[in-house]
Amino acid sequence: MGRILPRDFYDRDTEIVARELLGAVLESNTSEGRASGIIVETEAYVGEHDPACHAAAGRTRRTAPLYGRPGTSYVYFIYGVHWCINAVTREEGLPSAVLVRAVEPLSGIHLMQRRRGQQIHGVNLTNGPGKLCAALGIDGTMNDLPLQKGRLVVREGRSVAADEIDVTPRIGITKAADWPLRYLIRGSRYVSRSRVTGSV
Repeated sequence: MGRILPRDFYDRDTEIVARELLGAVLESNTSEGRASGIIVETEAYVGEHDPACHAAAGRTRRTAPLYGRPGTSYVYFIYGVHWCINAVTREEGLPSAVLVRAVEPLSGIHLMQRRRGQQIHGVNLTNGPGKLCAALGIDGTMNDLPLQKGRLVVREGRSVAADEIDVTPRIGITKAADWPLRYLIRGSRYVSRSRVTGSV
């Protein structure tokens, strides 16, 4: 397994972190076991001036982790159905984060299958932010945790060259939807969807 990415990896511009998380490994450790996936798609949310970032509402009980130390998890519930996992970036007090939108299963695939249901397999296990959280067993109990130890860690993976990366506008949002802050590994079958069609 690759080394765990240190806190200072995240203490940089959010766009840089979002791009460099591609190829890294998101690992979840629960009482059921370990499961992990290679990050193939991310989105950057860049602070209070970003209308699509939760920090646009200011500091609240929900958004407090965004204002915390870089390299911390920010896990939230959306649509009353799905959990989403983010990595907090930049220095403390500058709220921003990278949403992990899709991973390629790496380890614990049988565990992922059990969590998602036997009728769900292949790319549908983890090709979306809610799907990957369900597969990895990520929920609200994992909010505001350091990503360097314990239940959630991000490990160094393979280096992804610039010519392997596509940058597009973010998807699944209505505010600042034209900002080009979505990063993905070109050709990955596990990317959540195109900008226009598909499902999350």
